[in-house]
Amino acid sequence: MWHSVPLTLFWFTYMGSLGIFFPYFSLYLRENAGLSGTQLGMILAIPPLIGMVAQPFWGQVADRTGARGRVLAFLTLGTAAGYLGLGYAQEFGAIVLATAALSVVGTALFPIMISVSLAILRDAGRHAFGHVRAWGTAGFFVLVMGFPWILSLYRSSYSVDAATLAVSQPGLEIMFPVTAAIVLVAALIALFLPKKGMVSVRAARGDWRELLHNRAFLRFLFFALLAHFLLHGPLWFFPLFVRSRGGDLETIRGMWILMLMVEIPLVLSTGSGLKRLGARGLLTLGVIVGGLRWLLCALITDFHLLFAVQALHGVTVVGLNLGSPLYLDTVAPERLRSTAQGILSMVSLGIAGIASNTSAGWLVDRGGTDALYLICGIGSLALGGLARWILPSSKDRSNARADAVLSIDTLA
Repeated sequence: MWHSVPLTLFWFTYMGSLGIFFPYFSLYLRENAGLSGTQLGMILAIPPLIGMVAQPFWGQVADRTGARGRVLAFLTLGTAAGYLGLGYAQEFGAIVLATAALSVVGTALFPIMISVSLAILRDAGRHAFGHVRAWGTAGFFVLVMGFPWILSLYRSSYSVDAATLAVSQPGLEIMFPVTAAIVLVAALIALFLPKKGMVSVRAARGDWRELLHNRAFLRFLFFALLAHFLLHGPLWFFPLFVRSRGGDLETIRGMWILMLMVEIPLVLSTGSGLKRLGARGLLTLGVIVGGLRWLLCALITDFHLLFAVQALHGVTVVGLNLGSPLYLDTVAPERLRSTAQGILSMVSLGIAGIASNTSAGWLVDRGGTDALYLICGIGSLALGGLARWILPSSKDRSNARADAVLSIDTLA
């Protein structure tokens, strides 16, 4: 369908920007900015802290106004400005302020992206979201591959050399203006997203309270809280883990390439996995495989084996990052889709993210990266084993919701 074209381009472009920022931000803070592990943990805790307020706030704005596409464009433009500002911050205090400013808009962007996407693709079939999301992964892959070339070109053009042996990648600050430029392109694309249909459904004042009485929604939030606490910190500290094993930027890039090569076909097959396992099954699989990955990282020192272990990342992405919005979409009312996604992000990336990042920084300073990955791996495996008892079946609720929609359509 024609309206999925700008949506696909948006995912490709915005996720491409994350292919620069996400793999290298913690490495930049640790080595180029010279922050300690505790300071690094504090910086990484800021986005989820701000997101606890920003995500449900912007979700309510989107649901109450029905202008979800315009809200998404505004947030994307603000995120581009935030990345540019972060590049000018040098000292710890300035980095704190710049990260907080970026987080006001940046943390709310992804849940709004998901709510807009699910609304636009509502009648496009179970494979549609996976296909669009796969293009996002492809964009991430392209920039993971391309950024080292951009960094090398920047170094040679401006004669940037390593100031100390502790800085493995001099000139890494170029990531901020490049990321900002790519996000700006995504903001322009967002202006062409559909503005009518399910994407413009409005919620009435006070409708959000309905979510407080939705037991399936609340149990899912509890599961997401635990899952992201165990998986969030180790993922942000992954560049430091690679460095602890003697790797460099090329090693990090090589591992991400393997992760994405496995992830793309798995994301494309989300529709088939959803049919066979259901959203709850995808969530369970994602958490268990994520725990297995962290456990193996803690126990394995051979680089060849560590490369192979990173292939498990794709299963975790499909299970947790795609299973979560798909499960949530079956238990939350459509008029509250953005609010529900915002609350999910507040809990999973906010509360859990703060606890995970700060405790991860503390563990890295005192026990090393191996202790972090060992504890989180064992915890994730245990949580995955309890998933069926924590989460109600989404299949039954999905069928009930479909019957309700059919009844409404018949009456109309």
